[in-house]
Amino acid sequence: MGILTGKVAVVTGGNSGIGLATARRFVEEGAYVFITGRRQAELDKAVAVMGNNARAIAGDISKLEDIQTIAATVKDAKGVVDIIVSNAGFTEQAPLDTLTPEHFDKAFNLMARAPVFLVQKLLPLMESGGSIILVSSAMHLMGIANHTAYAATKAATRSYARTWAAEFKGRGIRVNTLSPGVTDTPILEAQSESGGRDEVVNMYMDMIPLGRLAEAVEIANAAVFLASDQSSYMTGADLMADGGVGQV
Repeated sequence: MGILTGKVAVVTGGNSGIGLATARRFVEEGAYVFITGRRQAELDKAVAVMGNNARAIAGDISKLEDIQTIAATVKDAKGVVDIIVSNAGFTEQAPLDTLTPEHFDKAFNLMARAPVFLVQKLLPLMESGGSIILVSSAMHLMGIANHTAYAATKAATRSYARTWAAEFKGRGIRVNTLSPGVTDTPILEAQSESGGRDEVVNMYMDMIPLGRLAEAVEIANAAVFLASDQSSYMTGADLMADGGVGQV
């Protein structure tokens, strides 16, 4: 029996990268998982890999109406949610002197605004014992050039966890952030102006004490810990699964 047997989870951005790895690990541990994403074809492939204990909900969580659809679908299908993983995101480098309002708004709508209303709409379905995991980044602690909007959204996420841990203290609901380091996922390609993965990896490699990128499943394993009763005395905390990049 898995440590998440009988639990119902929602994982945003669950069609690739850390989100997909997390959803797969949750299913392996016995949870029923709803994954969200914008691309139906990728969602269908992800569900096919995970099997009967997964369901896809297509939607853009930067849009409130799509968040409402997600919440309504979960309510109709299961009536409860035990675990929320706010994971959807992207990384695009933008030097301050070329930063556009469009880039800034895209980042904040998806990675700072959407988690607030995702949790708000799903909260009525969550009972005592629930776990909310906000995927942040080691970058919320660091100063790395060309990441003005991205790093700020991750700092906001870290703040939400503290605020909500205090706000939900009488409800038995835990809220924590999970802060990955540089992880080997398709998002790496988007961080380079030329689209070259190698130049992005080389830029980060000297910063990482463990000397390698994280595998997505390593971050997913940390998410399983935060979702389960193994972390029952943790709330408002930041679990750094970052290879030491934000620590030294």
